[in-house]
Amino acid sequence: VQLQASGGGLVQAGGSLRLSCAASGRTFSSFLMAWFRQIPGKERELVSAITRSGGSTYYADSVRGRFTISTDNAANTVYLQMNSLKPEDTAVYFCALDHPPYGNMWIPGGYDYWGQGTQVTVSS
Repeated sequence: VQLQASGGGLVQAGGSLRLSCAASGRTFSSFLMAWFRQIPGKERELVSAITRSGGSTYYADSVRGRFTISTDNAANTVYLQMNSLKPEDTAVYFCALDHPPYGNMWIPGGYDYWGQGTQVTVSS
């Protein structure tokens, strides 16, 4: 499985960005896809996750109400719409995929596949 992340960039505080993560290669009837972020010197943290059907979504408290995760199954793509961005959202964002049997969704070790990171920078 290959995950291709895109959509990062530089934006002013209060602005918006949309990240995309396209999956290719091996397919799974069920999977969980997630976005993590990491700043230098800190551990990678879960931002949001979604099941393949889109029926279940998960958000970190720090982004709930501002970020929205969605999935386009026809395109095997997951999106992260980020609104009301804050300087503390600045990080490298990574997408990840896990398939059954699922691991701990809240930690990086719970995922089997990772995309390359995309930088998000929010200026004050």
